Amino acid sequence: MARLAELHGVATAYSPSPGVSVPVPDDTVVAVLAALGVDASTPEAVDDALSGAESAGARRLLPATLVLWTTQDGAPGAQGEPPVPLAPAPPPPELPPALTALPPGSVLRVETEEGESVELPHSAPEEPAAWARLPLGVHRLAVEAPDGRTAWVVLIIAPAVVPRAPARTHGFLVQLYSLLSARSWGMGDLGDLAELAGWSGRTLGAGFVQINPLHAAVPGDPTDPSPYRPSSRRFPDPVHLRIEDVPEYAYVRGADRARLDALVERAAALRESVLDKTPGKGALIDRDAVWALKRAALDILDTVPLGPGRRAAYWDFLAAQGRALEDHATWCALAEVHGPEWHDWPEALRDPRSAETAAARRELLNRIDYHCRLAWLTDEQLAAASQAAVDAGMAVGIVHDLAVGVHPGGADAWAQQDAFAAGISIGAPPDAFNALGQDWGLPPWRPDVLAASGYAPFRGLLQGLLRHAGALRIDHVMGLFRLWWVPQGQDPTRGTYVRYDAEAMLAVLALEAHRAGAVVIGEDLGTVEPGVREALQRRGVLGTSVLWFERDWEGTGRPLPPESWREGCVATVTTHDLPPTAARLTGEYAELRHRLGLLTRPLEQERSEEQAEIAEWLGSLARLGLLPGGGGDEEEEIRAFYRFLTLTPARMIGVWLPDAVGDRRPQNLPGTWNQYPNWRLPVADAEGRPMSLEELAASPRLHGLMEVLRAP
Repeated sequence: MARLAELHGVATAYSPSPGVSVPVPDDTVVAVLAALGVDASTPEAVDDALSGAESAGARRLLPATLVLWTTQDGAPGAQGEPPVPLAPAPPPPELPPALTALPPGSVLRVETEEGESVELPHSAPEEPAAWARLPLGVHRLAVEAPDGRTAWVVLIIAPAVVPRAPARTHGFLVQLYSLLSARSWGMGDLGDLAELAGWSGRTLGAGFVQINPLHAAVPGDPTDPSPYRPSSRRFPDPVHLRIEDVPEYAYVRGADRARLDALVERAAALRESVLDKTPGKGALIDRDAVWALKRAALDILDTVPLGPGRRAAYWDFLAAQGRALEDHATWCALAEVHGPEWHDWPEALRDPRSAETAAARRELLNRIDYHCRLAWLTDEQLAAASQAAVDAGMAVGIVHDLAVGVHPGGADAWAQQDAFAAGISIGAPPDAFNALGQDWGLPPWRPDVLAASGYAPFRGLLQGLLRHAGALRIDHVMGLFRLWWVPQGQDPTRGTYVRYDAEAMLAVLALEAHRAGAVVIGEDLGTVEPGVREALQRRGVLGTSVLWFERDWEGTGRPLPPESWREGCVATVTTHDLPPTAARLTGEYAELRHRLGLLTRPLEQERSEEQAEIAEWLGSLARLGLLPGGGGDEEEEIRAFYRFLTLTPARMIGVWLPDAVGDRRPQNLPGTWNQYPNWRLPVADAEGRPMSLEELAASPRLHGLMEVLRAP
């Protein structure tokens, strides 16, 4: 069974730390293989499956997907490491072993994605130069061996590296929903994003704004506010629309105008309730209340006929998005009728390609068109926000975020059922931070289906996200290499790693980022397999470096000197899953976790260790001359932490927006659900009073911090 598991990329043991090996339970391996379509339930089944897999491998001329990396001189290479800015000089490029192992005399023909047919010389398997005239793209390679065997495989020709940030730059990290302006309808929207980009680019010299995932959510009662458990990662959620910026808004007349004006007044009241500065009065962000108002407004706008130019633009959008958008909109329409969990729908409707689903599409055509139109309107406002960043002179622009997975009952899981492993969710194994492991409740993609499709689901996802992105952050980027699979009903401790073809995943990523001209950032925090950071670095993917985690772990254990940080990263002091810096400095974060029963040790012990860590960091800052006042002043200490980042070679420096105004409250407190208002807090000042975008823009504290980053 170990050999069978290895052939399918399933680990039978894993190493949580150097020199330690933990065996995976046999029943876990059996369950994971079953999710990959392999029967290993009995010794006889294992023998049959192994024999079949080895026999198929012996007959196979090439793997289902093949990767060639283009080198700087235009000749392709694969497996050999082409030169990139952030890595040592590699060996000369070479073709992948699968090509060089083809039988002599094999005939090769490439059908490019543009429809051109290119015959390759018989010497092509041994000569990299023979491939030089092939363009970047996802092509089809036909092979005919002298013994009569044939194969059609996907050939991905990708640039050696993703685009690089044009210069050292800084910008804000912000959860968009938390940023309300005087024009918001109760939560931050795409109009606010455009304003933030335009203001910070022009006034503060910011080069980017990094936001949370804007993926479409699964509707609920209430809707899960987490942006990291979406219905679809391919399409954004229309809850982020600025209603007044929809062109049809200006043409509403009569009774509909009165109804629309009443909705605007109700939205203003909702916004003011969130921004109320009266102690104890400020409300949480209520996504469902916001959506109820926006949906009512969009229903009115949907009755306004599109002008000829607008209609043509809409049709172009429909044509460009194709079946993916039709499936997404169909799921949305069916969810209105049958509920948001497709596993509970009538059986025939659980299949997106069934005759009954086709009939439902016809019956629900108006609702499907409605949801397609919302996707188009959202896409338009995403484009406007991106253009606002460009117009403000931002070097990078809007940094969008790709969540690691999707909700099992949502639109993507319904439309792409064959690509997801049934009965499995992804998570993390036990580690020093969580002895019980983690189960995120998100189904994984099947690596075999991805490879057989030429990574079509991944390509489509990236194309959608990169349409209006200056950069893309990939949450848990280690998932391009392997993911921790947990069989349904099992504890996370009884999972195992399943490996993906990282070479192909990175090639698709590099190709689509190149076409979009977008920088790529990987969230590589936590347990990272040896070699992963190096592989990402070779392809120009930036990592994520958080100040509190940057220590000389293999030596003194002390804070890592700034000159020892890596260049290829986004450097920041904190993130959405960590406390704001003010909460760490004051000890309020430890007290919060104590009140919620999250500490496993006495509060005084926890505070003592935190204070020692902070004192160590402040001492380092003082020795570097970054604390001219000697400490003791919260604002000055926070500025000193960000001054430290300017001494590192980091390519990008991210400022957590709540840090700029002294907010104490974390946006997300891991380990909590209803005990804490995760993902529902507006940005607030040091006293916990909500702040609008206009107030943020006028904040002396914010401007004082940002001057640190603008200093030569």
